[in-house]
Amino acid sequence: MPHDHHGHHHHHHIDPDAGDARVAWAIGVNMLLTVAQIVGGLFAGSIALIADAIHNLSDAMSLVIAFVARKIARRPSDADMTFGYARAEIVAALINYTTLILIAIYLAYEAVWRLFDPTEVKGWIVVVVAGIALAVDTVTALLTYRMSKDSMNIRAAFLHNVADALASVAVIIGGVLLLLYDWRLVDPIITIGISGYILWHSLVEIGPVIRILMLGTPSSVDVAELIDAVEALPGVDDVHHLHIWQIDEKHASLEAHIVSDADAGEVIPLVRGLLSDRFGISHATLQVERSVTACEEPSVIGHA
Repeated sequence: MPHDHHGHHHHHHIDPDAGDARVAWAIGVNMLLTVAQIVGGLFAGSIALIADAIHNLSDAMSLVIAFVARKIARRPSDADMTFGYARAEIVAALINYTTLILIAIYLAYEAVWRLFDPTEVKGWIVVVVAGIALAVDTVTALLTYRMSKDSMNIRAAFLHNVADALASVAVIIGGVLLLLYDWRLVDPIITIGISGYILWHSLVEIGPVIRILMLGTPSSVDVAELIDAVEALPGVDDVHHLHIWQIDEKHASLEAHIVSDADAGEVIPLVRGLLSDRFGISHATLQVERSVTACEEPSVIGHA
């Protein structure tokens, strides 16, 4: 039976090649920034600056992964991947967030040790390099902002750069405090704050990624409401063996058995129209059963 694959995201579109160019520029400026911050951090003895550099490096790597995933995701469906390759970006997002979580834990570990053994930090170098970082993070965020509206992977990169910008502000504040009051503990304290923010942000963002990969029901869909709405349609007596999942972040899918003694040619368009208009489900596979031949004691959700 035919399937409707149109989605519900019709805004913020950027030509794919232009989008790739933006991501490539973002990768370039982040790599240059990473090198500058590591050199500056080593020379200044600032663990916070090195922490910010490692985060920037992770952003650059996440953009590289996102860039490759964007290319793969645009490949058409084939005999090996009948659902297509769109989930390449979801897999990339999982890799990026998992890496960020590990980095955040490592930075916190290093910062705690620095609390017990603070070293001299050259405040001016920290302030200058972090200021450059803030400018680069702002440029990267601007390059990816529009694209972040339509892509979980690019959205993660955009939000990471916003977090980097905030971290750079924190490092600048720490450098100023070092210059004014020679408070060396401020550097590891700020590092702990940066790592905590990275960890919190990553844990929040990784949930929806895992949900898609685990074939979870879209968070926007109330399953009980959907079942009631379908069963309230004229000619529909029952719904069972219901599965709802996301092929990717833009397209939700459903398969179900519909018990109906009415004309299937009339019932199926009604169900599909309801699913698309009210619940945003663009791909529905429906098996219509007569009441006398319906499944015996079926599971409403899934297959027992």
